[in-house]
Amino acid sequence: MKIAYFTGEYPRATDTFIQREVMGLRNLELEVKTFSARKPDVAHLVGTEQRAEHEKTTYLLPPNLLKLLSSHLQLLIKFPVNYIQAFQLALRTSQPGIKGFIYQIFYFLEAGLLAQLLEEEGISHIHNHIASSSCTVVMLAAVLGKVTFSFTMHGPHIFFEPKRWRLDEKIKRANFVACISYFCRSQGMIFSSPEHWEKMPIVRCGIELDLFEPVTHQGHGNRLLYVGRLAVEKGLPILLESLRQLLPQHPELILTVVGDGADRSFLEELAVKMGLKNHVDFVGYQSQIAVRKYLRGTDIFVLPSFAEGIPVVLMEAMATGVPVIATQIAGISELVESSKNGYLVSPGDSGALATAISTLMLDAEHRNLLGVAGRKKVERDFNITNSLHELLTWLTTTQKIGDDSTQDREPMLV
Repeated sequence: MKIAYFTGEYPRATDTFIQREVMGLRNLELEVKTFSARKPDVAHLVGTEQRAEHEKTTYLLPPNLLKLLSSHLQLLIKFPVNYIQAFQLALRTSQPGIKGFIYQIFYFLEAGLLAQLLEEEGISHIHNHIASSSCTVVMLAAVLGKVTFSFTMHGPHIFFEPKRWRLDEKIKRANFVACISYFCRSQGMIFSSPEHWEKMPIVRCGIELDLFEPVTHQGHGNRLLYVGRLAVEKGLPILLESLRQLLPQHPELILTVVGDGADRSFLEELAVKMGLKNHVDFVGYQSQIAVRKYLRGTDIFVLPSFAEGIPVVLMEAMATGVPVIATQIAGISELVESSKNGYLVSPGDSGALATAISTLMLDAEHRNLLGVAGRKKVERDFNITNSLHELLTWLTTTQKIGDDSTQDREPMLV
Protein backbone atom coordinates (compact mmCIF):
# COMPACT_ATOMS: atom_id res chain seq x y z
CA MET A 1 0.00 0.00 0.00
CA LYS A 2 1.25 3.46 -0.88
CA ILE A 3 0.00 6.66 0.75
CA ALA A 4 1.06 10.29 1.08
CA TYR A 5 1.62 12.42 4.17
CA PHE A 6 1.20 16.18 3.93
CA THR A 7 1.84 19.05 6.37
CA GLY A 8 2.52 22.76 6.11
CA GLU A 9 6.22 22.42 7.02
CA TYR A 10 8.05 19.12 7.24
CA PRO A 11 10.20 18.08 8.98
CA ARG A 12 10.29 20.51 11.89
CA ALA A 13 12.27 20.03 15.08
CA THR A 14 9.03 20.59 17.02
CA ASP A 15 7.10 17.87 15.17
CA THR A 16 9.22 14.80 15.85
CA PHE A 17 6.05 12.79 16.50
CA ILE A 18 5.11 13.09 12.82
CA GLN A 19 8.55 11.93 11.76
CA ARG A 20 8.34 8.92 14.10
CA GLU A 21 4.91 8.08 12.75
CA VAL A 22 6.08 8.20 9.13
CA MET A 23 9.14 6.06 9.85
CA GLY A 24 7.07 3.66 11.96
CA LEU A 25 4.56 3.11 9.15
CA ARG A 26 7.40 2.51 6.73
CA ASN A 27 8.74 -0.15 9.10
CA LEU A 28 5.30 -1.78 8.90
CA GLU A 29 5.84 -2.08 5.14
CA LEU A 30 3.61 0.82 4.19
CA GLU A 31 5.10 3.00 1.47
CA VAL A 32 4.83 6.60 2.65
CA LYS A 33 5.68 9.53 0.38
CA THR A 34 6.01 12.85 2.23
CA PHE A 35 4.87 16.18 0.82
CA SER A 36 4.98 19.62 2.41
CA ALA A 37 3.77 23.06 1.44
CA ARG A 38 7.01 24.76 2.49
CA LYS A 39 10.54 23.85 3.45
CA PRO A 40 11.26 24.36 7.15
CA ASP A 41 13.91 26.81 8.23
CA VAL A 42 17.36 25.22 8.37
CA ALA A 43 17.31 25.79 12.15
CA HIS A 44 14.84 22.86 12.33
CA LEU A 45 17.25 20.42 10.68
CA VAL A 46 19.04 19.67 13.94
CA GLY A 47 19.41 15.89 13.68
CA THR A 48 20.02 13.10 11.20
CA GLU A 49 16.30 12.25 11.29
CA GLN A 50 15.23 15.71 10.13
CA ARG A 51 17.91 15.94 7.49
CA ALA A 52 17.02 12.53 6.06
CA GLU A 53 13.31 13.35 5.89
CA HIS A 54 14.09 16.74 4.35
CA GLU A 55 15.86 15.01 1.46
CA LYS A 56 12.93 12.64 0.85
CA THR A 57 10.16 15.26 0.94
CA THR A 58 8.56 16.97 -2.07
CA TYR A 59 7.81 20.68 -1.54
CA LEU A 60 5.08 22.64 -3.28
CA LEU A 61 6.43 26.13 -2.60
CA PRO A 62 7.86 28.13 -4.16
CA PRO A 63 5.98 26.73 -7.16
CA ASN A 64 7.31 26.09 -10.62
CA LEU A 65 4.78 28.17 -12.60
CA LEU A 66 4.92 25.91 -15.65
CA LYS A 67 4.35 22.84 -13.47
CA LEU A 68 1.52 24.61 -11.63
CA LEU A 69 -0.32 25.56 -14.84
CA SER A 70 0.28 22.16 -16.38
CA SER A 71 -1.06 20.39 -13.28
CA HIS A 72 -4.31 22.35 -13.27
CA LEU A 73 -4.77 21.95 -17.02
CA GLN A 74 -4.28 18.18 -16.82
CA LEU A 75 -6.73 17.88 -13.94
CA LEU A 76 -9.30 20.01 -15.75
CA ILE A 77 -9.07 17.83 -18.85
CA LYS A 78 -9.04 14.49 -17.01
CA PHE A 79 -11.56 15.26 -14.24
CA PRO A 80 -13.58 18.28 -15.45
CA VAL A 81 -16.54 17.73 -13.13
CA ASN A 82 -14.28 17.21 -10.14
CA TYR A 83 -12.36 20.35 -11.04
CA ILE A 84 -15.56 22.43 -10.98
CA GLN A 85 -16.64 20.66 -7.80
CA ALA A 86 -13.34 21.45 -6.07
CA PHE A 87 -13.48 25.11 -7.10
CA GLN A 88 -17.02 25.38 -5.76
CA LEU A 89 -15.87 23.78 -2.49
CA ALA A 90 -12.99 26.25 -2.27
CA LEU A 91 -15.37 29.18 -2.68
CA ARG A 92 -17.87 27.78 -0.21
CA THR A 93 -15.28 27.13 2.51
CA SER A 94 -13.30 30.34 2.00
CA GLN A 95 -12.49 32.50 4.99
CA PRO A 96 -14.41 35.79 5.19
CA GLY A 97 -13.13 38.90 3.45
CA ILE A 98 -10.88 39.66 0.51
CA LYS A 99 -7.77 38.41 2.30
CA GLY A 100 -9.47 35.13 3.13
CA PHE A 101 -10.59 34.72 -0.48
CA ILE A 102 -7.07 35.36 -1.80
CA TYR A 103 -5.60 32.81 0.59
CA GLN A 104 -8.22 30.28 -0.49
CA ILE A 105 -7.24 30.75 -4.13
CA PHE A 106 -3.65 30.04 -3.13
CA TYR A 107 -4.76 26.88 -1.33
CA PHE A 108 -6.70 25.81 -4.42
CA LEU A 109 -3.65 26.34 -6.63
CA GLU A 110 -1.48 24.33 -4.20
CA ALA A 111 -4.13 21.62 -4.11
CA GLY A 112 -4.00 21.25 -7.89
CA LEU A 113 -0.25 20.85 -7.81
CA LEU A 114 -0.51 18.31 -5.00
CA ALA A 115 -3.31 16.36 -6.72
CA GLN A 116 -1.28 16.03 -9.92
CA LEU A 117 1.78 14.88 -7.97
CA LEU A 118 -0.35 12.21 -6.31
CA GLU A 119 -1.65 11.16 -9.73
CA GLU A 120 1.90 10.85 -11.05
CA GLU A 121 2.97 8.82 -8.00
CA GLY A 122 -0.04 6.52 -8.23
CA ILE A 123 -1.20 7.47 -4.72
CA SER A 124 -4.89 7.23 -3.90
CA HIS A 125 -4.92 8.28 -0.22
CA ILE A 126 -3.34 11.21 1.62
CA HIS A 127 -3.06 11.79 5.36
CA ASN A 128 -2.62 15.20 6.95
CA HIS A 129 -1.34 16.42 10.31
CA ILE A 130 -2.49 19.78 11.70
CA ALA A 131 -6.06 20.52 10.60
CA SER A 132 -5.76 24.15 9.50
CA SER A 133 -4.38 25.43 6.17
CA SER A 134 -2.54 22.26 5.13
CA CYS A 135 -5.71 20.24 5.69
CA THR A 136 -7.62 22.70 3.50
CA VAL A 137 -5.13 21.98 0.71
CA VAL A 138 -5.55 18.24 1.24
CA MET A 139 -9.36 18.43 1.26
CA LEU A 140 -9.36 20.29 -2.07
CA ALA A 141 -6.69 18.02 -3.56
CA ALA A 142 -8.79 14.98 -2.67
CA VAL A 143 -11.67 16.32 -4.77
CA LEU A 144 -9.43 17.49 -7.61
CA GLY A 145 -7.61 14.18 -7.93
CA LYS A 146 -10.43 11.81 -6.95
CA VAL A 147 -8.47 10.45 -3.99
CA THR A 148 -9.41 9.90 -0.36
CA PHE A 149 -7.99 11.69 2.64
CA SER A 150 -7.79 11.52 6.42
CA PHE A 151 -6.19 13.70 9.05
CA THR A 152 -4.89 13.70 12.60
CA MET A 153 -6.51 16.32 14.80
CA HIS A 154 -4.33 17.69 17.59
CA GLY A 155 -5.57 20.98 18.90
CA PRO A 156 -5.56 23.35 20.56
CA HIS A 157 -5.31 26.05 17.87
CA ILE A 158 -7.79 24.51 15.45
CA PHE A 159 -10.42 24.73 18.20
CA PHE A 160 -9.85 28.47 18.59
CA GLU A 161 -11.05 29.10 15.03
CA PRO A 162 -13.00 26.02 13.91
CA LYS A 163 -15.37 28.00 11.70
CA ARG A 164 -12.55 29.84 9.97
CA TRP A 165 -10.91 26.52 9.05
CA ARG A 166 -14.22 24.76 8.33
CA LEU A 167 -13.49 21.89 10.65
CA ASP A 168 -17.05 20.65 10.13
CA GLU A 169 -16.52 20.19 6.38
CA LYS A 170 -13.16 18.48 6.85
CA ILE A 171 -14.54 15.97 9.34
CA LYS A 172 -17.52 15.32 7.08
CA ARG A 173 -15.39 14.62 4.00
CA ALA A 174 -12.50 12.72 5.61
CA ASN A 175 -12.36 8.92 5.55
CA PHE A 176 -11.47 9.16 9.23
CA VAL A 177 -10.11 11.66 11.76
CA ALA A 178 -7.48 10.38 14.18
CA CYS A 179 -7.91 12.20 17.51
CA ILE A 180 -4.93 12.31 19.86
CA SER A 181 -7.07 12.45 23.01
CA TYR A 182 -10.62 12.12 24.27
CA PHE A 183 -10.60 15.86 24.88
CA CYS A 184 -9.61 16.44 21.25
CA ARG A 185 -12.35 14.07 20.08
CA SER A 186 -14.95 15.86 22.18
CA GLN A 187 -14.03 19.19 20.59
CA GLY A 188 -14.32 17.64 17.13
CA MET A 189 -17.74 16.32 18.11
CA ILE A 190 -18.88 19.85 18.93
CA PHE A 191 -18.24 20.95 15.35
CA SER A 192 -19.48 17.86 13.53
CA SER A 193 -22.68 15.90 13.06
CA PRO A 194 -23.17 12.81 15.29
CA GLU A 195 -23.28 10.65 12.18
CA HIS A 196 -19.53 11.27 11.75
CA TRP A 197 -18.45 10.57 15.35
CA GLU A 198 -17.83 6.88 14.72
CA LYS A 199 -15.04 7.71 12.27
CA MET A 200 -13.14 9.73 14.90
CA PRO A 201 -11.00 7.12 16.71
CA ILE A 202 -8.54 7.84 19.49
CA VAL A 203 -5.05 7.33 18.04
CA ARG A 204 -2.51 8.47 20.58
CA CYS A 205 0.75 10.08 19.69
CA GLY A 206 3.31 7.66 21.07
CA ILE A 207 7.00 7.21 21.66
CA GLU A 208 9.59 4.47 21.18
CA LEU A 209 10.16 3.38 24.76
CA ASP A 210 13.44 1.62 23.99
CA LEU A 211 15.04 5.00 23.28
CA PHE A 212 14.43 6.24 26.83
CA GLU A 213 16.44 4.76 29.69
CA PRO A 214 14.92 5.48 33.12
CA VAL A 215 17.07 7.43 35.56
CA THR A 216 17.36 7.20 39.35
CA HIS A 217 17.11 10.40 41.38
CA GLN A 218 19.32 11.30 44.31
CA GLY A 219 19.87 14.30 46.52
CA HIS A 220 18.55 17.80 46.00
CA GLY A 221 16.77 18.26 42.67
CA ASN A 222 17.86 21.68 41.51
CA ARG A 223 17.95 21.00 37.74
CA LEU A 224 14.78 21.93 35.86
CA LEU A 225 14.07 21.37 32.16
CA TYR A 226 11.61 22.82 29.65
CA VAL A 227 11.42 21.58 26.02
CA GLY A 228 9.15 23.20 23.46
CA ARG A 229 8.39 26.27 21.39
CA LEU A 230 9.38 29.59 22.89
CA ALA A 231 5.97 31.24 22.89
CA VAL A 232 4.20 33.03 25.73
CA GLU A 233 1.22 30.66 25.34
CA LYS A 234 3.52 27.96 26.68
CA GLY A 235 3.44 29.74 30.05
CA LEU A 236 7.15 30.44 30.25
CA PRO A 237 6.67 33.88 31.88
CA ILE A 238 4.80 32.07 34.67
CA LEU A 239 7.65 29.59 35.03
CA LEU A 240 10.17 32.43 35.25
CA GLU A 241 8.07 34.11 37.93
CA SER A 242 8.00 30.81 39.86
CA LEU A 243 11.79 30.65 39.71
CA ARG A 244 12.05 34.19 41.07
CA GLN A 245 9.87 33.11 44.01
CA LEU A 246 12.00 30.02 44.64
CA LEU A 247 15.48 31.54 44.38
CA PRO A 248 15.73 32.91 47.97
CA GLN A 249 15.32 29.35 49.34
CA HIS A 250 16.96 27.56 46.41
CA PRO A 251 19.80 29.76 45.07
CA GLU A 252 21.35 26.82 43.19
CA LEU A 253 18.26 26.39 40.96
CA ILE A 254 18.97 26.05 37.21
CA LEU A 255 16.44 25.92 34.35
CA THR A 256 17.48 24.70 30.90
CA VAL A 257 15.20 25.84 28.08
CA VAL A 258 15.38 23.71 24.92
CA GLY A 259 13.65 25.12 21.85
CA ASP A 260 13.19 28.29 19.88
CA GLY A 261 10.42 30.53 18.63
CA ALA A 262 9.14 34.02 17.99
CA ASP A 263 9.21 35.02 21.68
CA ARG A 264 12.76 33.92 22.46
CA SER A 265 14.19 37.45 22.66
CA PHE A 266 11.34 38.61 24.88
CA LEU A 267 11.80 35.65 27.23
CA GLU A 268 15.57 36.09 27.41
CA GLU A 269 15.11 39.77 28.26
CA LEU A 270 12.44 38.90 30.83
CA ALA A 271 14.78 36.43 32.52
CA VAL A 272 17.42 39.17 32.82
CA LYS A 273 14.89 41.68 34.22
CA MET A 274 13.82 39.14 36.83
CA GLY A 275 17.40 38.59 37.97
CA LEU A 276 17.51 35.09 36.53
CA LYS A 277 20.32 35.55 34.00
CA ASN A 278 22.58 33.04 35.79
CA HIS A 279 19.76 30.60 36.44
CA VAL A 280 18.20 30.14 32.99
CA ASP A 281 20.05 28.66 30.02
CA PHE A 282 18.45 29.03 26.58
CA VAL A 283 20.05 26.39 24.33
CA GLY A 284 17.84 26.58 21.20
CA TYR A 285 16.60 23.70 19.06
CA GLN A 286 18.27 20.37 19.73
CA SER A 287 18.31 16.99 18.01
CA GLN A 288 16.26 14.10 19.37
CA ILE A 289 19.45 12.51 20.68
CA ALA A 290 20.39 15.72 22.47
CA VAL A 291 16.90 16.09 23.98
CA ARG A 292 17.15 12.58 25.42
CA LYS A 293 20.51 13.54 26.94
CA TYR A 294 18.99 16.64 28.53
CA LEU A 295 16.15 14.52 29.94
CA ARG A 296 18.60 12.09 31.55
CA GLY A 297 20.44 15.00 33.12
CA THR A 298 17.50 16.73 34.78
CA ASP A 299 15.60 16.34 38.04
CA ILE A 300 12.22 17.86 37.14
CA PHE A 301 10.48 18.53 33.83
CA VAL A 302 8.16 21.55 33.74
CA LEU A 303 5.57 22.45 31.09
CA PRO A 304 3.40 25.36 32.29
CA SER A 305 1.34 25.78 29.08
CA PHE A 306 -1.94 27.64 28.61
CA ALA A 307 -2.82 25.63 25.47
CA GLU A 308 -1.77 22.11 24.45
CA GLY A 309 -2.90 18.83 22.96
CA ILE A 310 -1.03 16.08 24.77
CA PRO A 311 2.64 17.06 24.48
CA VAL A 312 4.88 14.23 23.32
CA VAL A 313 7.75 15.70 25.30
CA LEU A 314 5.81 14.97 28.50
CA MET A 315 5.67 11.32 27.43
CA GLU A 316 9.41 11.38 26.79
CA ALA A 317 10.16 12.86 30.21
CA MET A 318 7.91 10.30 31.93
CA ALA A 319 9.49 7.45 29.96
CA THR A 320 12.87 8.65 31.25
CA GLY A 321 11.60 8.45 34.82
CA VAL A 322 11.67 12.23 35.27
CA PRO A 323 8.80 13.63 37.36
CA VAL A 324 6.74 16.14 35.40
CA ILE A 325 4.79 19.24 36.36
CA ALA A 326 2.19 20.37 33.84
CA THR A 327 -1.01 22.37 33.74
CA GLN A 328 -4.56 21.07 34.12
CA ILE A 329 -5.67 21.80 30.55
CA ALA A 330 -7.04 20.00 27.49
CA GLY A 331 -6.05 16.32 27.34
CA ILE A 332 -2.98 16.48 29.60
CA SER A 333 -4.83 14.79 32.47
CA GLU A 334 -5.23 11.74 30.20
CA LEU A 335 -1.45 11.36 30.55
CA VAL A 336 -0.49 13.02 33.84
CA GLU A 337 -2.46 11.90 36.91
CA SER A 338 -1.73 14.45 39.59
CA SER A 339 0.14 13.14 42.65
CA LYS A 340 0.26 9.65 41.04
CA ASN A 341 2.70 10.00 38.15
CA GLY A 342 3.34 13.76 38.15
CA TYR A 343 1.79 17.02 39.24
CA LEU A 344 -0.91 19.15 37.62
CA VAL A 345 -1.34 22.81 38.56
CA SER A 346 -3.74 25.49 37.43
CA PRO A 347 -2.52 27.39 34.35
CA GLY A 348 -1.18 30.84 35.15
CA ASP A 349 -0.71 30.11 38.88
CA SER A 350 2.96 30.83 39.55
CA GLY A 351 2.55 30.18 43.28
CA ALA A 352 1.15 26.67 42.79
CA LEU A 353 3.84 25.96 40.22
CA ALA A 354 6.56 27.12 42.64
CA THR A 355 5.11 24.93 45.42
CA ALA A 356 5.09 21.85 43.19
CA ILE A 357 8.68 22.48 42.08
CA SER A 358 9.85 22.97 45.67
CA THR A 359 8.10 19.79 46.82
CA LEU A 360 9.88 17.70 44.21
CA MET A 361 13.23 19.40 44.66
CA LEU A 362 13.38 18.41 48.33
CA ASP A 363 12.36 14.75 48.00
CA ALA A 364 14.40 12.44 45.75
CA GLU A 365 12.41 9.36 46.77
CA HIS A 366 9.17 11.05 45.76
CA ARG A 367 10.74 11.94 42.43
CA ASN A 368 11.64 8.28 41.93
CA LEU A 369 8.14 7.07 42.79
CA LEU A 370 6.53 9.50 40.35
CA GLY A 371 9.13 8.61 37.72
CA VAL A 372 8.42 4.89 37.94
CA ALA A 373 4.66 5.46 37.78
CA GLY A 374 5.10 7.82 34.84
CA ARG A 375 7.10 5.25 32.90
CA LYS A 376 4.40 2.63 33.48
CA LYS A 377 1.68 5.01 32.26
CA VAL A 378 3.53 5.66 29.02
CA GLU A 379 4.26 1.96 28.52
CA ARG A 380 0.58 1.16 28.89
CA ASP A 381 -1.15 3.97 26.99
CA PHE A 382 1.37 5.88 24.85
CA ASN A 383 3.52 3.22 23.21
CA ILE A 384 4.01 4.12 19.55
CA THR A 385 3.82 0.46 18.51
CA ASN A 386 0.18 0.29 19.60
CA SER A 387 -0.61 3.67 18.03
CA LEU A 388 0.93 2.68 14.69
CA HIS A 389 -1.07 -0.53 14.46
CA GLU A 390 -4.27 1.37 15.28
CA LEU A 391 -3.51 3.97 12.63
CA LEU A 392 -2.52 1.34 10.07
CA THR A 393 -5.82 -0.47 10.64
CA TRP A 394 -7.78 2.69 9.91
CA LEU A 395 -5.64 3.56 6.90
CA THR A 396 -5.96 0.15 5.29
CA THR A 397 -9.63 -0.41 6.15
CA THR A 398 -10.92 2.98 5.06
CA GLN A 399 -8.65 2.97 2.03
CA LYS A 400 -10.29 -0.21 0.78
CA ILE A 401 -13.74 1.19 1.50
CA GLY A 402 -12.79 4.40 -0.31
CA ASP A 403 -11.53 2.49 -3.34
CA ASP A 404 -14.67 0.36 -3.51
CA SER A 405 -17.03 3.29 -3.06
CA THR A 406 -15.43 5.39 -5.80
CA GLN A 407 -15.40 2.65 -8.43
CA ASP A 408 -17.60 3.52 -11.41
CA ARG A 409 -19.20 6.33 -9.47
CA GLU A 410 -20.19 9.52 -11.23
CA PRO A 411 -19.14 12.58 -9.24
CA MET A 412 -21.85 15.05 -8.29
CA LEU A 413 -21.57 18.79 -8.30
CA VAL A 414 -21.58 20.46 -4.87
